[in-house]
This record gives sequence, C-alpha cells and structure tokens, in this order.
Amino acid sequence: MGMSSYLRNLRRHVGHDLVLLPGVSAVVLNDAGELLLGRRSDTGTWSLLAGMVDPGEQPADAIVREVREEAGVEIAVERLAGVAMHPVTYPNGDQCDYLNVWFRCRYVSGEARVNDEESLDMRWFAPGGLPPLEAFARLRIEQALRDEPAAWFTAPGSKHPAIRERNAV
Repeated sequence: MGMSSYLRNLRRHVGHDLVLLPGVSAVVLNDAGELLLGRRSDTGTWSLLAGMVDPGEQPADAIVREVREEAGVEIAVERLAGVAMHPVTYPNGDQCDYLNVWFRCRYVSGEARVNDEESLDMRWFAPGGLPPLEAFARLRIEQALRDEPAAWFTAPGSKHPAIRERNAV
C-alpha cells in the first residue's frame, strides 16, 4: 500500500524531519513451525511483515490488516511479544522513530503470496534456515519464539545492540 494518506499529509508539513510513528510487526508461525517472511521491494532484504497503525486503529487489528494486505493470509494474534523504539531513516531522507509493537501470530488460512507493491516475495522458512536478517528482525523473532507470557522490552537506562541508531532502513 505504501505511504498512508495520514503520513503523506504529515510529511507535507514536516518534510523529512523526525516523526514518531506507531508500528506493528508479526512473527507468523504455521502448523509446521515455519515463519512467514517477506522480501522488501525497497531494499531487497527479507523481513518480518510490518506496517503502521492507522489513526483510531488498535495495534492487533493493524497487524492482522497488514499481513492480509502484504501476504494475502489470515492470522490470529496469540500474544504481545515485545515493544521497542526503532529508528529509521529512509533513502529519501525521511526520519522516523517507530514505536514497534510486535506480536506472535498463528497462520489461519490463505496462500502466502506477494499481495502489494511493498514486497518482491513471500516465503515460509524453518527457524533454523532463515535468510540473512537485520538484527532487529532477529530480536523480534527470538522474543516471539520464547515460551514466556511477558512481552520483551529494553530495560530502563539500557540499550540493546539490535536496536541501531537512525541511519538506514
């Protein structure tokens, strides 16, 4: 879907300046224990399915919508897996700090496919056979696969090496 009308309008006012945005991502598991990843059209890298929360939308509803829009599959949200700030500067110079809320999700139905212009490929991967991923994606996967009910977060006053400074997608 690309940039939402909300963000497009906001960017008209602030240009490339830093904006704080709510984001969601999903660690989607099928019955075989494989993870659904999408290959991004902007960078060519594999990543978790993710997107922005629209105004008035709840994060769990947003991730169900994003996975449906990007991969054409239906999911069930099982639990909140973690939350962290994730700084990004896009190639066009837009600066964002995403408050990323990620969920452990279960595949329900549909055939994973490229369903919009944001992805080049959709594929299921065994946890031991993942393609190269950025550190923040690996952190989200690791935390979602843990069998702990509490969500992960960076402890007050600390930094995590997987959460990099704002300099690249």
